[in-house]
Amino acid sequence: MDPIIIAEQQDGLLTLTLNRPDKRNALNTAMYRALTEALRQATEDDAIHALLIQGQPDCFTAGNDLADFMGKTGLDPDDPILQFLHTLADFPKPVIAAVGGAAVGIGTTLLLHCDLVYLADNARLQLPFVELGLVPEFASSLLLPRSVGHLKAAELLLLAEAIDADEALQLGLANRVLTAEALLPFAREQGLKLAAKAPKALQKSKALLKQELRQAVHFVIDLEARAFSLALQGEEAQMRIAQRLKGRK
Repeated sequence: MDPIIIAEQQDGLLTLTLNRPDKRNALNTAMYRALTEALRQATEDDAIHALLIQGQPDCFTAGNDLADFMGKTGLDPDDPILQFLHTLADFPKPVIAAVGGAAVGIGTTLLLHCDLVYLADNARLQLPFVELGLVPEFASSLLLPRSVGHLKAAELLLLAEAIDADEALQLGLANRVLTAEALLPFAREQGLKLAAKAPKALQKSKALLKQELRQAVHFVIDLEARAFSLALQGEEAQMRIAQRLKGRK
């Protein structure tokens, strides 16, 4: 069986590839555990200077695995999802995201914690939490308004409509848009450039960039998680998630 997360290391760059294409890379508990473990190991490994997170050129991730989610009664502090969110938010080394195709839910909120974001021209970003009877996660209620302004953040989170790569670039959610064929090679090239920099200076510079919001990010991750847990147990979410799953079948 192929691994659900493929980890490759070269010249100081660790590449983590989401590898569940038959499920559009929908993230389940096992994937969150694998990602968190890889991040923790990379934090301690002095040979790793930068991180690249990618899917396939035609799909980054369809978001959380809703069938997996239906078995949850909430998100406690030890939940693999929360463990991943806090670990990535605290990751000390530069993080690049290479996004092609669907980037739904966590596939978009994750980008707010990356240092460089590259999109394929086929990328579609969407935050469908309200559509599913849920609320924002991964400190997106804090970080998204700071990135795009309150009005646009409200539009993205409340109307839950997808945006394409060009709009995401205009909003400042990405560094560059490339063809799907060029995306992964270009992101890897940029990652290797980062990995070749002075590692201590690289990490300290990232820390300085992040320090203003560091405590607030962790606070809001937990605040949203409590609201998310309550929403997940509610009738709205249970009904809408069940309808979405039924529609897919």
